[in-house]
Amino acid sequence: MAIFGGSFDPFHTQHEGLVCAARKALGLGRVIVMPSFVAPHKRGGASADGKNRIEMCKIALGKYDFAEVSDYEIQAGGTSYTYLTCRAFAEKYPGAELFFLVGADMLSDFFTWKAPDDILAHVTLAACGRGEALDPRLHETFISRFGKDFAEIPFTGEAVSSTDIRVMLAFGKQPAALCGGVYEYIRAHGLYSYPAIAPALALEKEPRREHSFRVAKLACRRARSLGIGEEKALLAAALHDCAKYIALDDPLLAGCEVPADVPAPVVHQYTGAYLAEHAFGVGDGEILDAIRYHASGREDMTPLGKLIYLSDLLEEGRSFAGVEYLRDLFWRDLDRCLAESLRCQLAYLGEKGDPIYPLTRTAYAWIEAELNKKNRHN
Repeated sequence: MAIFGGSFDPFHTQHEGLVCAARKALGLGRVIVMPSFVAPHKRGGASADGKNRIEMCKIALGKYDFAEVSDYEIQAGGTSYTYLTCRAFAEKYPGAELFFLVGADMLSDFFTWKAPDDILAHVTLAACGRGEALDPRLHETFISRFGKDFAEIPFTGEAVSSTDIRVMLAFGKQPAALCGGVYEYIRAHGLYSYPAIAPALALEKEPRREHSFRVAKLACRRARSLGIGEEKALLAAALHDCAKYIALDDPLLAGCEVPADVPAPVVHQYTGAYLAEHAFGVGDGEILDAIRYHASGREDMTPLGKLIYLSDLLEEGRSFAGVEYLRDLFWRDLDRCLAESLRCQLAYLGEKGDPIYPLTRTAYAWIEAELNKKNRHN
């Protein structure tokens, strides 16, 4: 018997593939799929509630008589710690050989889990690759630390991201990694959708909508590591260019006041924030602020503001000298990336002879001062 735990937000085809591969490789009579209430590494919680995640798992696995979907952790509530679940199922099935299924990313992090020795006292980990084969050296490291090996499942799944799936759904796209039944359930129940996004995207030309989609993917991928809620990152990214093609005399902007002497390429950040609030009902001041300064930057930028500014600049469709270096820095040190990006932007505008908006100079001076403070304290 094996337990397969996770957020399953939503349950996708690579989850299904691991379930089937594990059953075959380990000769399992039963695989228990268990959505967590709140996974310890996802403190912001899941996007879909427990009931809907349970139902999506049941839809995807309904054709397999060996698969069972358990609401144990959903019913338990609180943070879903694996060691408590493994204890409970070892007591429920005394004498049974229990496995706990993980992907390669979770296996690498297992050393940091709460009470890993307690987990291994009750189950054997069974791991598969995620987009690539497992590193053979992990076996030696694992045995050295725990005195027990993990089982390896010969299944190298595709590197499917649940975050990317949620962004695709929010943008009205159908992810290939969702089975038809799960996708239809999501649509029928309005999961992973936001009422502000569709009308905002309708104001953009198709290439601009795809740009906004790429910005949202990048922002949401980075958001959790910065302590930023995925919904905030998604909405700010999806709406950041909503006024790109709206003229100042358009009735949609009646009442909108743009500061004087704003360069033309920067105007849409102000009009976009206005539309987000007054046309699309966004009331979150942090989201509005990120939209309002996404093209220029400013002093005292919030973490969300930095994220949207950089995601707009570095999304995968962008191509300019130095972009790969900045993308690498984006994942390692957001503030350094912001400083270097602003420096490059000021140099680029200076070389072209284009007007430089004072807020951009101010933003660069501010982030450089912040980095100098950090260096003095280290």
